[in-house]
Amino acid sequence: MVCLESDTCQSSHLLNTSFKRGFFSNLYPMIKRTAVERCPLFSIETGFYLKAPGILFVIERKKKQMNHETIQKLQFTTILKEVQTRAIGEYSKERLAKMVPATRLETVQSRLTETTEARLIIDSGQHVPFMGLSQITRLLQQVKKGLILTPNELIEVADFLRSSQRIQKFFEKNQYQTPRLFSYSQHLADFRAIEEQIYTKIHNQKVATDASRQLRKIRRQINECQQEIETKVTKFLRNKNNQLYIQENMMVKKGEHYTVPIKASYKNKVSGTIIEQSNKGQTVFIEPVAISKLNEQLTLLKAEETAEEYQILAELTGLINEQERLVDQAVDTMTTLDIIFARGKYSREIGGITPKVNKEERLRIVQGKHPLLLEHAVPLTFSLGAEYRGLVITGANAGGKTVVLKTVGLLTVMTQFGLQIPAQAGTEIPVLDEIFVDIGDQQNLENALSTFSGHMKNIAEMLRNVKRHTLVLLDEIGSGTEPNEGAGLAIAIMETMYQKGALVVATTHYGEIKRFAQEHDDFVPAAMAFDRETLTPKYQLKIGEVGDSQALWIARKMKMEPQLIEKAAHYIQRKEYPTNRSLFKPLKAKETTFATFVEETDRYQKGDRVLLTETQQIGLVFTDEGEQEIQVFVNDKIENVPRRRLKLQVKAQDLYPQDYDLESLFTDFHERKKLKDIERGSKKAQKQLRKEAEKRAARRDK
Repeated sequence: MVCLESDTCQSSHLLNTSFKRGFFSNLYPMIKRTAVERCPLFSIETGFYLKAPGILFVIERKKKQMNHETIQKLQFTTILKEVQTRAIGEYSKERLAKMVPATRLETVQSRLTETTEARLIIDSGQHVPFMGLSQITRLLQQVKKGLILTPNELIEVADFLRSSQRIQKFFEKNQYQTPRLFSYSQHLADFRAIEEQIYTKIHNQKVATDASRQLRKIRRQINECQQEIETKVTKFLRNKNNQLYIQENMMVKKGEHYTVPIKASYKNKVSGTIIEQSNKGQTVFIEPVAISKLNEQLTLLKAEETAEEYQILAELTGLINEQERLVDQAVDTMTTLDIIFARGKYSREIGGITPKVNKEERLRIVQGKHPLLLEHAVPLTFSLGAEYRGLVITGANAGGKTVVLKTVGLLTVMTQFGLQIPAQAGTEIPVLDEIFVDIGDQQNLENALSTFSGHMKNIAEMLRNVKRHTLVLLDEIGSGTEPNEGAGLAIAIMETMYQKGALVVATTHYGEIKRFAQEHDDFVPAAMAFDRETLTPKYQLKIGEVGDSQALWIARKMKMEPQLIEKAAHYIQRKEYPTNRSLFKPLKAKETTFATFVEETDRYQKGDRVLLTETQQIGLVFTDEGEQEIQVFVNDKIENVPRRRLKLQVKAQDLYPQDYDLESLFTDFHERKKLKDIERGSKKAQKQLRKEAEKRAARRDK
């Protein structure tokens, strides 16, 4: 970081001439160019930071940033989006999206001071007079491209320029509460000359008549011309000779023409120009010859008006363009304040406090809560780095071990970003260079990585980068492989990270890792509290205690045989297991057919409506004997369809009344009539049967 003494930060004279010589001479061209291009109060992009009037710190552009994967796994991106929604300006939202947790103690302290001062303003019920900030960046880009702003756009820019003065006065009033924000506001330029010009010449979303002498003259002529036109049209309408021709006794404006509605049948009886015809053709709109010249004159006057308005708008836009550098500086300053207050708004909503920060790797959380859980979170009291540098957390599944890791990591990241955190007084957060996280299933099908391989790949990358001022959070370390090997590898990993100077927090179920934490001088075990009466976790971290999975206790509560539980406890302690072969009387295997298997499940019933998945046709089940194929009535015939290609839509019992004749579903009307005739002894039906029998016999003889 380079400190530049200067009298002002508003010109190329920003740099002290002495700076141009000596050790920093090579850096001067880059810094000078950047300073001239953009000289903000505080800019993430350029790295300039005005700490006090006349002192500009130039921070190295290429800053070490916390890895994006850590930010995602800790769900900080979710919090960042919440902060963005509380910013007013679009440029503020863009800057927030690019901001990263700071890794310098001074920067973190500065950000926290800003947020704390913003909270004082918010908590007092005051509102910073931000105006015109939402679209100011877009409007200024239009100006820089040479585009002329519309009256509405000019008013929005004027609102922004006016707010700079109001904000300056606002923080002057609150300077004793918010000295840092007050110092920022004092570097806003005075734009009253520009804003007064805009407010004077723009009224009611259009250029004011008094904006120029010429515009006032043109608009007076327009009014006179319009009055003369109205007089002549009125005279035309009142003329008795014209009453027969007129469709409606009124003047109608069509585009730039003043017309009279005339009956179509009399269109040739009226002297004038047909401007338009009604949809049904019954009415034509004629511009009487008496006002034709006046209409032409009016059109020319309005063209002059437009040109004069354009000239005035161009003049006002030019005033803004002339102050481009100062306006850009104001945008940067106002955006910075907007970002600070967005952080303050979010901090207030989560009930945050400003923690003490240090560079000594001391981490202490007092009654801290996960910011995304808040009301549902159990307060966490946690410490690391002072008395011990490693912590191994044990306890039952779903007991809150992973939440502890995420809470610790997230509160640290939030602090370094400049946010207040949901905790109690006494909380102390170290400013770290990096936080490494291994949480969740690392399985990657694309790269053919198993869960364990994924974890190892992630941890291997960590081991290449861990050092002092880093925090490592490891969830279920060593899991996903053979327990003995996994435990041994996990201990070796933690020990290596510890030797490199990292702070280490890990969760595990492995007894060997628990034992390692108990025996190591700089590691401490911790356990998640468990209610044995209700068999539910309490989500409370107990540092110094060793937890277990509660497997035997839960088994006992579930009325499992005492002998079995005692046997399990013996196996755990002694590692001795029976290995003798037992002799079992051979049993005759029962043949299991497909039909037997199907009987154990629900079969289809006659009349069930089913979908043939291959053809997407609808059919009715005729019979289901439990075989692989089912008889289905479809396309007016019965077909054998594989069971796997059928899907039940509606059961027969839901489709038909209780005593419904299901057989009638599978025969047509003629077939049903024939059967009834046979049943009642119809001679005609018997004759038909004999004929059919004779035909079958004749076919057999052939």
